[in-house]
Amino acid sequence: MQRVMIIGPCGSGKSTLSFDLADKLDLPLTHMDQLNWLPGWVDGGNDRVRSGLAKVIAGDRWLIEGNYGSTLAMRLTRADTVVYLDFQIRLCLWRLMKRIVTGYGQTRPDMTVDCPERFDPKFILYVMGWNHGPRPRTEAALSRFAGRIIRLRSPKELARWLSSIEA
Repeated sequence: MQRVMIIGPCGSGKSTLSFDLADKLDLPLTHMDQLNWLPGWVDGGNDRVRSGLAKVIAGDRWLIEGNYGSTLAMRLTRADTVVYLDFQIRLCLWRLMKRIVTGYGQTRPDMTVDCPERFDPKFILYVMGWNHGPRPRTEAALSRFAGRIIRLRSPKELARWLSSIEA
């Protein structure tokens, strides 16, 4: 695993896994949210994301965390491994709500500075609709991927898999 993508529904634990896995594999870590968001939750735009992403994927070794479906194909052309946290949406929603409550007003380490945790109804609806929009598009993109896909369907499977990775 030299060029790794971590994808899955929001609230599945992609960011947490990315820190652990990047450390275990000694891979430089990029968060898609940091490529996209400017301080104050200002959307940096698709051109900014694609430009930043092009620099990252040109490298020989990297770990990229996040979905951003419009750039999925771009990343898949260079990735050798996709770790897909394919968790139940009700679990992801629970985790997301817990994250909002416990971290409200604070900026997470995987986010751009001055993008504090907040309650965003549109974001919640996006997660609720994962199985009807983002999931089918993600599955279609992955069906054309020639590399290794590690699909983990529960936190227990994730913990077991992560503990099997040699540092």
